[in-house]
Amino acid sequence: MAEPGSGGRIDVMTVELRPSSSYTLDELAEIFTKAYEGYFVPFVVDEAAMRFMVEAFSFDLAASRVALVDDEPVGLANLGVRGDRCWVGGVGVVPGRRRTGIGRALMTGLIDQARTLGLRQMTLEVMEQNEGAFRLYDELGFETTRWVGIWSLPAAAQDGPAREVDHAVAHERIRALRRAAEPWQRADETLAYYQGHDPPPLGLELNDGAAVARAAAESVQLIQIAGDEPACRALFESLRGRGPVSVLNLPADDPSTTALASLGAECRLRQREMALAL
Repeated sequence: MAEPGSGGRIDVMTVELRPSSSYTLDELAEIFTKAYEGYFVPFVVDEAAMRFMVEAFSFDLAASRVALVDDEPVGLANLGVRGDRCWVGGVGVVPGRRRTGIGRALMTGLIDQARTLGLRQMTLEVMEQNEGAFRLYDELGFETTRWVGIWSLPAAAQDGPAREVDHAVAHERIRALRRAAEPWQRADETLAYYQGHDPPPLGLELNDGAAVARAAAESVQLIQIAGDEPACRALFESLRGRGPVSVLNLPADDPSTTALASLGAECRLRQREMALAL
């Protein structure tokens, strides 16, 4: 997620940055929603959704920032922290204040906080349509590491060949097979959070692949998957037998992406994953 229209500049001395911990979750949700109004993909966030993001994605509210102009909140930037890495979990500016440099001030504030905390790397995703935000991140020193996609796969009446196993067993298999780091939202730390919340993770396994997902009443959310293309296809066939499948930030060069495309899945959105060495 990235700020809608990050170009332009103002005198940054007119922008005050406050720790997000100065606000309640309900207040942050309201600011978040206003900051993404009219965005490529608008987000409507309530207190429960904000709490979920804080807990599941390890937001550090003391290091995250809210931007104010004339004492009015006009944007926010969320920073997730895990070990010596951090992730920008959304930068947004309210309509009417975009393209005035507030996004730059917020990002500079996050980078300063990350360096103060002694972190070594900051990552983020930016939608391919958002050229303004991409240019800002490029100017700040971020480099594109890979492309990731948001996918949806319709449900199917017939189940696939994968066998259901304990999610911990499937996860160990994934750790042995995966070829690259998971995106922040599907990383091992996020999976650990899901273990204590409903619906609990379920595991699927084949001889040459495994997947962990959450099967809610309305859809199946993939958390992690690993294996070659035929194995991933079989795993997705088994998942779609439980309902429509959604996948967040699947790397473009991963075999599971080819498997999804072969099953007629839709790539709803493409994003650049970018990283900054701190």
